[in-house]
Amino acid sequence: MPNTPRRTRTLTDYGIDVSHWNPVKDWKAVRGNGISYCSFKLTESTGYVDPTSGPRIAAARSAGIAPGGYHFARPGDPVAQANHFATQLRLNGLHSAGSLAPMLDMEAAELRGTANSFVPAFIARLRAVIGVHRVLVYANLDWFTRVLDPARWADDGVLLWIARYNGNPGNPGWTHPKLALHQHTQTGTVPGIGGNVDRNATIGNYALADLTINGSGPAPQPVPPAPTPPADTEVYTVRSGDTLSGIAARFGTTVASLVALNGITTPDRIYTGQQVRIRGGTAAGRRYQVRSGDTLSAIAARFGTTVAAVASRNGIANPNRIYAGQWLTIP
Repeated sequence: MPNTPRRTRTLTDYGIDVSHWNPVKDWKAVRGNGISYCSFKLTESTGYVDPTSGPRIAAARSAGIAPGGYHFARPGDPVAQANHFATQLRLNGLHSAGSLAPMLDMEAAELRGTANSFVPAFIARLRAVIGVHRVLVYANLDWFTRVLDPARWADDGVLLWIARYNGNPGNPGWTHPKLALHQHTQTGTVPGIGGNVDRNATIGNYALADLTINGSGPAPQPVPPAPTPPADTEVYTVRSGDTLSGIAARFGTTVASLVALNGITTPDRIYTGQQVRIRGGTAAGRRYQVRSGDTLSAIAARFGTTVAAVASRNGIANPNRIYAGQWLTIP
């Protein structure tokens, strides 16, 4: 597969990975939260098959989510494990265009000593059996810094997927030219899924099309235009070198006021290009602009109120459907 020029992009594509531990109740609600891809656990070693994945793959695809499969590697013959995985990929149609590329999960401690021979043998056999060139290799930070040596096996068809739970999507704190995905939390929440779930984000210039077979991911979900802020709102765009205290002093207000008005959780961390509201909104409640990954329940908890109160105050009919850029009045 020839190398293609990387394109410049600013958007992040969000996804999840699930196994039988994750009860998914509503795939449309999952898609409505901005989730565009999901990697399903299919196999482990040479005999295990996750019993929950099959029926859910079709439902995810129908909701507009690009499904893919992953294999949890165990000590043993990598060729036999690749054959086992390939069978399930075929049965579930996950070797076809538009599917998320197959992923090899490297985290079993018993493989640490043989990992760099296991990975290329597994990939070579998988490619030979299903004819798919793109393969994702997943591991945590410790494995990528102490165990795995991508220079030995990461060719033009291999991309890396790191698990590092720092809560900073797309910024794992470790870099590699082939690092495309960041699993940034294992305790994420997504409407339509019961309990916690792993959440993932693309890194840098990588996009969902780079992660799917033949580069054909699902069509982007239309995003409603962000409502115009209240007429009395004054907005300041953060510049290089700015601090929140400096902005507060410049406009004759306080850090506490800016924190409350903008829903800022870490006053010491603002970034160039960020828009900070200096004043505006009504006395009837604070104003908050929804950010990517927010849920109404998390916003309510942050401000010490309830989902029902926020939904009622803002005329929200479906609490599971909010979107980045939306302005909310917090009662």
